[in-house]
Amino acid sequence: MLLSSAGRLGWDPFLEMRRMQNEVNRLFADYEPRPAGTTAYPPVNLWVGEGSLVVTTELPGLEQNDLNIAVHDSTLTIGGTRKAPNNGQQANWHRQERAYGSFSRTLELPFRVDPDKVQARFTNGVLEIELQRPEQDKPRRIEVKAS
Repeated sequence: MLLSSAGRLGWDPFLEMRRMQNEVNRLFADYEPRPAGTTAYPPVNLWVGEGSLVVTTELPGLEQNDLNIAVHDSTLTIGGTRKAPNNGQQANWHRQERAYGSFSRTLELPFRVDPDKVQARFTNGVLEIELQRPEQDKPRRIEVKAS
């Protein structure tokens, strides 16, 4: 009779390691690696009020026409194009840390929003989007009656 140090008959010491590896693989299945030192673009702040939420992001150098905003159920997508500076001549960059080109960021919101009640303001490179929760989705206070 084969008895392991754990006291189980026929215990495979690598079975638990394979199970743990499968769990880790499952957790990282949707992970999209990014180059070291980069973060999702554009970075956002999001806060929730009673019946709405607000998303802000800084987009220096962009103009209102460079932005695309889309809302569907509980998903917000902010996209656009950051144009490379045109100084009229070929440049030999000493340092270039700001990226140029198209970008898109999709956020899963904490609740559905009413697409007809979305307000977006773009002032001095700061985009602020206010999204209202549909009336039928707002929590309602239920009165408890005594019997």
